[in-house]
Amino acid sequence: MLEIKPFVVDIPQQQLDELRLRLSLTRYPERETVADWSQGVPLDYLRELADYWQDGYDLRRLETRLNALPQYLATCDDLDIHFIHVRSPSPHARPLVLTHGWPGSVVEFLKVIGPLSDPAAHGGDPADAFHVVCPSLPGYGFSDKPAATGWDVVKIASTWSRLMAALGYPRYFAQGGDWGCAVTSSIAQQDPGCLGIHLNMATVRPNQDQLGELTTTEQQAMVDMKYYQDWDSGYAKLQATRPQTLGYGLVDSPVGQLAWIVEKFWAWTDCNGHPENALTKEEMLDNVMMYWLNAAAASSARLYWQSFASFIVGEVDTPTGFTVFPKEIFRSSRRWCANTYKNIHYWNEAEKGGHFAAFEQPEIFVAEVRDCFRSL
Repeated sequence: MLEIKPFVVDIPQQQLDELRLRLSLTRYPERETVADWSQGVPLDYLRELADYWQDGYDLRRLETRLNALPQYLATCDDLDIHFIHVRSPSPHARPLVLTHGWPGSVVEFLKVIGPLSDPAAHGGDPADAFHVVCPSLPGYGFSDKPAATGWDVVKIASTWSRLMAALGYPRYFAQGGDWGCAVTSSIAQQDPGCLGIHLNMATVRPNQDQLGELTTTEQQAMVDMKYYQDWDSGYAKLQATRPQTLGYGLVDSPVGQLAWIVEKFWAWTDCNGHPENALTKEEMLDNVMMYWLNAAAASSARLYWQSFASFIVGEVDTPTGFTVFPKEIFRSSRRWCANTYKNIHYWNEAEKGGHFAAFEQPEIFVAEVRDCFRSL
């Protein structure tokens, strides 16, 4: 049984004062030589965002938002795992664990926890209620940082299963995107108590037999895969090979950490060219704070070193649902996903949204989760 204790975010004022000082002392590079984001975050926009972080953003905002929800630490193998746990008032609620990825955090789910846990209070059907559990991945947010190797996707999935059992949920559902997709798939493979999963990142590649006749969607998926490999995967290669070296720069520079994350909010959201068309400054900075406050750049990147090349999703027999968002990194097809997920009982393609589905499109995300698990 895991030891579970309450947790409250309490940021020392000295840490916030130091953040403001570091922001004021930032040494910026020269301006990019293009008129778009193709070389990275444009200098003018990053300055604007950093200035707002320093003088306009409420540095206690994240603390207030998180402390409005029940938070806990679960000790597992000498590691404290941070999680939010909101029990539904509905007597028929079903347990659901939501898992984020990189460069996300539990902040992604703050807008969906209420509608999922108490649908009646948000204009929904009480029959769709869930007891919601949102853990922070090891090395992310307010979870401890592993001091040794071994915390790969499979171990995290096993830990989530132990956590759900310790909370009194031997049978439950699971949902995830990005690394959360890998963790959720591994949960389904390991734990017969997981009754169904929902994934919002369908990135299964085709087998050789499926390359002969591609649908229009599949042809575009192949184009997107190539673009990702050629232009958008450098972060993953670096984090998978040299997370420690990267960490020195990002842990020391708040603007460096800001740029490293905000670039992905531009690239992976349904934002029509500007991240603030998908997320507000405050929302982006809330998420960046989850990495800055606990100096989590290197520790979060080590999950890539641990699992990026080694983890392969085997066959999943658990009932599985997919929601494909149009601006996902790249989109798979149902027949490709069926190579791995043998029991796809729900598939839908959303009209809008990207990689950070719950963060960008909370209403669509909630509806998709409800639709997926309603039949189970």
